[in-house]
Amino acid sequence: MPSKPSKITLAAVALCCLFAASLHAGQERKLDPLPQPLSNNAVAAAYNDYGTKIFSFMGIGPGKASAAITTSAYEMDLNSGKWDEKRPVPGVVGRLAASAVALGGQVFIFGGYALDEKGGETTFSDLNVFVPFENRYYSGKDIPVPVDDALAAAYADRYIFLIGGWSGGRSNDQAVPNVQIYDTAKNAWAQATPNHGTPVFGHAGAILGNTIVYVDGAYKNPDSNGPKYLASSECWMGKIPDPKKGDITKIEWTKLPPHPGDARFRIAAGAGPAGKKGGKIYFSGGTANPYNYAGVGYDGHTPEPSPVAFAFDTRTEKWETINENLPDPTMDQRALLVTHRGLLLVGGMDKGQKVTANVTIVKEGSKK
Repeated sequence: MPSKPSKITLAAVALCCLFAASLHAGQERKLDPLPQPLSNNAVAAAYNDYGTKIFSFMGIGPGKASAAITTSAYEMDLNSGKWDEKRPVPGVVGRLAASAVALGGQVFIFGGYALDEKGGETTFSDLNVFVPFENRYYSGKDIPVPVDDALAAAYADRYIFLIGGWSGGRSNDQAVPNVQIYDTAKNAWAQATPNHGTPVFGHAGAILGNTIVYVDGAYKNPDSNGPKYLASSECWMGKIPDPKKGDITKIEWTKLPPHPGDARFRIAAGAGPAGKKGGKIYFSGGTANPYNYAGVGYDGHTPEPSPVAFAFDTRTEKWETINENLPDPTMDQRALLVTHRGLLLVGGMDKGQKVTANVTIVKEGSKK
């Protein structure tokens, strides 16, 4: 059974001040690239008294076919900027579009999908839990509705929300509206209020305080004569009750105005430090043209990563542009990691759909 998560440590609290300084400093300390180029890999950051650790699990390599999907796992000490290889994720095949969340000294790895030799996709219901200090995994309770390309985010130092995503297999093959909540203390699942918007996959967002924000993603085109999938422009905010005062499954959803830039697929997103008056949820990259696992656009055109980074301020409930012209934009991301070294992107696809091993720091730049 999963152990009860520990409380936020002084190291995590200090992140607020350190991150604010680093975002404006503009000085990038050297961070080693991943041991191998990877895209659509599940990534997470853990904060504790020993510092910040960055994790990468599975993903697809430069071959961009079933043989290029890996079960590999890596851990970086953010102070040294060096990677260590860890025990591979359990299973006979690797996966794409899984989601990872670090919480309570463990990393929870949800779902994802595998490819067969003909390119057929199967969504997994697995929940693998990695224990970094012991370099081992154990199985959590399976996801009730299997998903890949979903949004996963921690809440109240105990729960993990798994929002939307694609559920593909013999009995189901569609984007789903489900909001599934995993209780890490009880190894149990609950279903929460679904969003009433368009079900999407490859969307991006995070939870900060009691606020969920997610944007975009892709949905199935109702016009059979057009591309199979289209980018969604919908942006949503959800308010979660305090677990000490109410039922966290009762989410109040509100539609938000469009964010800066075009609607995009597989943007990277992450939550910044929360202060007494709120904080920011950051977004970077992605592409306006939904694509398959190999980076090929469903409309036949070549997708390219967006150079725009933006944020949602949970205090003012408004959007702001962080940078309109990122020098090294990427797409095919699973998360944007908010650390004392800044906003980090781990792997992904560069321009030309090139799978990269780079760890990129997203910096502030020209704004509107």
